[in-house]
Amino acid sequence: MKAAVFREPHKPLTIEDVEIDNPKSHEVLVRTAAVGVCHSDLHYIDGFYPTPVPAVLGHESAGIVEKVGSEVTYVKPGDHVITCLSVFCGHCEFCTTGRPYSCGNPETARSDEEPSRLMQNGAEMHQFYDLSSLAEQMLIHEHALVKIREDMPLDRAALIGCAVTTGFGAVINTASIEVGSTVCVIGCGGVGLSAVNGAAIAGAGRIIAVDINGTKLNIAKHFGATDVVDASQCDPVEAVKELTGGGVEYSFEALGLKKTSEQAFQMLRRSGVATIIGMVPVGEMLEIHGADLLGDKRLQGSDMGSNRFRVDMPRYVDFYLNGKLKLDDMISRRIALEDINEAFDEMKRGEIARSVVVFE
Repeated sequence: MKAAVFREPHKPLTIEDVEIDNPKSHEVLVRTAAVGVCHSDLHYIDGFYPTPVPAVLGHESAGIVEKVGSEVTYVKPGDHVITCLSVFCGHCEFCTTGRPYSCGNPETARSDEEPSRLMQNGAEMHQFYDLSSLAEQMLIHEHALVKIREDMPLDRAALIGCAVTTGFGAVINTASIEVGSTVCVIGCGGVGLSAVNGAAIAGAGRIIAVDINGTKLNIAKHFGATDVVDASQCDPVEAVKELTGGGVEYSFEALGLKKTSEQAFQMLRRSGVATIIGMVPVGEMLEIHGADLLGDKRLQGSDMGSNRFRVDMPRYVDFYLNGKLKLDDMISRRIALEDINEAFDEMKRGEIARSVVVFE
C-alpha cells in the first residue's frame, strides 16, 4: 500500500510502499477513505515532540472495514468507522472510572515478540498513535474505532476523529460549560472552530473567537462566534476584557503556544477556567501570576476532549446530519496523498482551517 512516511524532523514526508499485516484476534483492517491534516502531526514533523522513526503519520481518519480478527464482534467487513487515538483497554483504572481517554495500557498494541503491523523490506515501520492513517489501509485494535451510520460522508466523518472530538469535547466534557456562559476560543483552525461550534450547541451566551487571520474569524462567525478579535491588531486579553466587562468564564487555547496559553488564563474573570487544548511544545513552561489563583481561577489541560469516543462520536455525526455541526465549512480543500507536504506548508502559514486527504 502507499503511505506517507516520516523519517526525520524538518524533512518532507515521502510517499512509499509499505507492507501491512493481516488482522490478529482483536484487530481490524480498515480501507482508509479520508484523513484530516492535523497540526498534531506537524508538531512531530517540526521536531517539537519525539516519535520513533521511520513511521507512517496520520490519526484523524475514517474508512470502511475490510477484514476483522477472529475475536472481533463489534464490527464486520463493510461497516463505516471513525478512528480515534484514544485507544482503550476497557478494564484498567482509567477505563473503569470513566476516563478511557487516559488509558495507557500497552496490550492494545502488538508485543515486541509479534511481527510489526507495518513493515518495509523486512524492517519495522512504526505505527503513529496506534493508527498511521496517512496510508491506503490501517491495521488497528478494535478499541481504536467506532462504528457510524452509513449516510455520514466519510470525508467529513474523518474530522470527527480528532478536531471535533478534541475541540467540542474540551468544551462539553473537560470544561463542562454552563448554558449562558461567556466563552473565548483562541485559534480558529479545525480544533478551535470545533470548540466554537461546540460552545454554540451547548448554549453559551457569548462566544469570542480570537485569531490573526481575518478569513478564519469570518468562518468562526458562521460556526457560532458572537464576537471576533483580530489579535494582530490589538492586545487580545484587553480586548476580551473590554467586551465582557472584566473577562470570560471559560477560555480555550487551540494553538499550543506559550504566549496564547498564558493569554487564555489572563483573560479570565474571577472563578474562570482556562483549558489548554493545543499541544504546547515539550520543554515550554507556562507562567502565570500566583496571586491570580486567589481569585479561584484555574488552568487545566484536556486530553482529546476528555472523550468517550464510542458515545461522543455518533452524537457528533447526528449533530452534523441535523445541521448543527458545521463540518462542510471546516474543509478548506480535498487533496491526494501526494499533496500532503503542501498541506502542512499551508498549515504552517495559517492559511486554512483543514485540508483532507481523500483516497479513491
